[in-house]
Order: sequence, then structure tokens, then C-alpha cells
Amino acid sequence: MSISCLPLGYCTNVHSAQTVAGVLANLDRFTVPVGQNLRRPIAAGLWLPRSVASELVTGQGVARFRVELEHRGLTCHTLNAFPYGDFHRSRVKEDVYFPDWADPARLSYTSDCAAVLAGLLPEGGEGSISTVPLGFKGYPHGAKHRAQCLGQLLDLARRLARLRDETGRTIRLAIEPEPMCLLETTAELAGFFGSLWQHAAAEGILESARRHLGACFDVCHQAVEFEDIATSIGTLRESDIRINKVHVTCALELEAPAGNLEARQALAQYAEERYLHQTFAHSADGQVFRHLDLTAELALDPPPEMRDARCWRIHFHVPVDCERLGPLKTTRAELHQALVAIAALDYAPHLEVETYTWPVLPGSRQQLVDQMLIDGLTREMSATHALIREIGANSGKTISPVAFGPAESA
Repeated sequence: MSISCLPLGYCTNVHSAQTVAGVLANLDRFTVPVGQNLRRPIAAGLWLPRSVASELVTGQGVARFRVELEHRGLTCHTLNAFPYGDFHRSRVKEDVYFPDWADPARLSYTSDCAAVLAGLLPEGGEGSISTVPLGFKGYPHGAKHRAQCLGQLLDLARRLARLRDETGRTIRLAIEPEPMCLLETTAELAGFFGSLWQHAAAEGILESARRHLGACFDVCHQAVEFEDIATSIGTLRESDIRINKVHVTCALELEAPAGNLEARQALAQYAEERYLHQTFAHSADGQVFRHLDLTAELALDPPPEMRDARCWRIHFHVPVDCERLGPLKTTRAELHQALVAIAALDYAPHLEVETYTWPVLPGSRQQLVDQMLIDGLTREMSATHALIREIGANSGKTISPVAFGPAESA
């Protein structure tokens, strides 16, 4: 069974930090207490903004940071290098996709993150880094944009190959499809990688490209696209695209919007000003209608094609332990399908819970009380451990007792 036996982690992009000292303070404030609650090893799924990555690659920054992690009993095997700047300012929205993969700044930042991760891994270890899906469809792109993205990704593959030769650590990039981005559907991702492999072969670096470049499968994102999750993962396998990382995530779902005013009123409470919440509606005849962002107006007075749809799914990462949030559903069933399909692969992608929206959930508009966030993250991690154990039991295969076995007695 190919479920990673590494300790499970959650992505620290839920916490605001723009300095190394801030990252360490959040580990003490939140991550270590979550691990204590779980009474099992926990990984730090680190988000390192540009400012932190730059600080770490200066002097002995990585070596000192590794000691700090070890002191806290934490390991790190995956980074989130999708948000480049301040992911917690008052308005992020479409700016999260800047700089895109045609911009040299994205290559430089990702290379620095790779150097940091290589310094945190054990000898011979493998790490993953999730990244933006090239860019955002809503922005204008020149005729050479796709070629520039391809060129920079192949340049990164060369850099990661050299890093492997120099350090013995293998770092794999994980391109993360997202609704309304240049790569959003599984078909778009497969088509892009087909071109990427062709260019890599022409430049004589196909082996390095296949080793170091792959996908991040964010379950929420593909569920919002109304893709069949098992088919999506199967398509990536058949297209020789390695899934280097899985984001354990759930989206919001609204059933039968026309006759469900209570649920639409509840959904309106999720409209907020910081993050983009792409909203998709699936009609009875199979059509999909989309709006760039969830607003209260959209929820309360949707246009006819949205109102009469069979259901909506909204790119709002909600706690993964919840099947329902009041009158609204979540896509937890799709999360189960994803982990079953991942378990059938012949390799083990890194797993990471990624619910970054805790500070903007309804009722959390003000700063979360620390204990509320610690308890919420603990529930998410516990529920994910339980789901993985269940999948293992149903498959007749065992799961590493260190990572996913019963917690030790207090």
C-alpha cells in the first residue's frame, strides 16, 4: 500500500510569518502543541515566503533552522512554495499567483526553497515543493508565456539534478492545478506535461525532468472542478506524471440551491475579502457554470443558470474532519476516494493537510484564540490518521505504526 509512512503534517500557511523567528514562534505556539495533543510524531509542512527563504539561505541559516526543528522534535519533508509574499494581508485574491512561472523571480525563489529543504532532509531523503500552476487565466499572457514557463521549469529540473548530485537529497517539484488557473483540470495538466516531456527530451534532460517535476494533487481543487477523483488520479498515472504531493483538503458543497435558501444564507457567510473562492455549479445536464469568486450577492441572488443547478462546489478549504457544516456539505467523500486511489499507486506521495482558511471561517473574523486553532488542527490531523488507517484495514495491508498507528497512551 503506497501511503507515505512519514509522519503526517499540516501546512503552516495557516499561520502568518514573514521572518524565520516568526516561523519558529508559530511552531512553538501551534505545531508543537498539536503534536502533543496527537501523542505521535508530527511533521512541519512548512510554508516559506520569499522573505523567509532568503533569510534561511544566508550564511548558516539552514543549519541553524534544522537544529531548531530537531530541538522541537519536528521533521520536514515538504514545503509549500505557492504563495510568494504575505499570504495573510487583508486582500490576497488573484495576487497569490504572482510571480508566475514565466518570471525569473519564481525560479529563483523555488530554487532557494529547494536548497533549504535539502538542508533539512536526512541523508538520502526525498522532499517535495508545491508551486503555482504556471499562472492565472484571468491575466493577459504574451505569445511566449507558455514557452517561458517551460524553459524555467526545465532550468529548475537541471538545478534540482545538480542539488541531488551535491547533497544526495532528491527534491521534487509539485505543480498544483487550481480552478481558473492556466493549469486547472487534469486534462490541462496532462497536456502541459506532454509538452514538457517533449522539450526535455529535445534538450537531453528527460530523465532529470521526470525525476524532479510532477504534480501536487489538491483534492479540494479537483473536486471543485467536478472531476471524478479516481479517474483524475488514473489519468495522471497513465500520463507518466508523478504525484509528488497530496493536499488533504475539502471544499464546500451546496446541494439543490434553488430550493435551499437556508443553505445559501449560510454560504453567504463564507464570502470574505482575503482569499479567492472560485465557485462552480453543476447542472443536471452536465454543464458547469463558474464564477470567479464567492460573494454574498451570488449566494443570495444567483443568476438562473447557477440557481437551477444540481449543486455548487466552492474553493473554500474547510476542516477535513467535517462532512457537513450546518446546512452545507463538504467534499469529504471525494477526499476518501482520493486516498484510496493514492494507496493503489506503486509509490508514496507526501501527504499534507492544508486548511489555510481557519482565520477567515465564519465566526473567526477576529484573531483566533490559540487553543481554538490548536484544537481544530488536532481534529483535522486525527481524522486524517483515522481515514488512512481505515483505508489500510479495508485493503488488508498494514500502515506504519509510527505515522498512522494508534496514539500512545498519555
